Amino acid sequence: MASQVGESADRGGPVRWPVLIAIGLLSSVVGIAVGLLIDWFPVQASGQAKPIDTLWDVLVIASVPMFVLVQTVVLYSVYKWRMRPGEEELDGPPIHGNTKLEIIWTALPAILLVSLVGYAYVVLTDIEDARANSMKVRVVGEQFAWTYYYPSPDGGDKEVAASQLYLPVGRQVEFDIQSKDVIHDFWIPAFRMKVDAVPGVTTGYRADPERIGDYPVVCAELCGLGHSTMRSTVHVLDPAEFDRWFRTQAREAEESQ
Repeated sequence: MASQVGESADRGGPVRWPVLIAIGLLSSVVGIAVGLLIDWFPVQASGQAKPIDTLWDVLVIASVPMFVLVQTVVLYSVYKWRMRPGEEELDGPPIHGNTKLEIIWTALPAILLVSLVGYAYVVLTDIEDARANSMKVRVVGEQFAWTYYYPSPDGGDKEVAASQLYLPVGRQVEFDIQSKDVIHDFWIPAFRMKVDAVPGVTTGYRADPERIGDYPVVCAELCGLGHSTMRSTVHVLDPAEFDRWFRTQAREAEESQ
């Protein structure tokens, strides 16, 4: 029995490290290239979009080699040390732990993880730095619609409401996000920003529209049977065009009272 175990342990000869390393490097390069070439996100329409997309690329570059490393070792081990016919009742060879290896495979992933988390924290903190000329918009979600409230142009308490979101390009907007009923999630994919709208709590974020155009607003939290229809549009306009729209909206709101 002992000789059989020894023969089972030694079969196939030594581990072919050059082959494994070559397979791992090739797979990593191909995986990273594919990950970076895939068009994961819509057009970048805010100042926050580019840093977030860069963060995504860094995560792809860091995670693909780790995935390839684990899968290469697993698949090679399954192939090299698979059970052959007649070995069903044999025990595997006794193997003692390798302290140095255990330290390496614990320390390196820990260092990588801490580095990525630190980088993500810096990015996600920097992208919401307040600007001097920012404007406020209060966003209220309910099943299954968004309503947008702008401060009164004369500085009064009455807000100007709109069913579509209009923003001037080149000016930071600070969203105060609320919910009337259940948890929603206010997401503008082209801005790369999202946050939950929670009943009884005001959440929010800042965004810097940098590209004129129309972009979807999506509820990204399952909120009921009509969740898929809870969509709106953000219209990013030239500042002069936005001012004209806002004056018209404010005048119509005043006349309807």
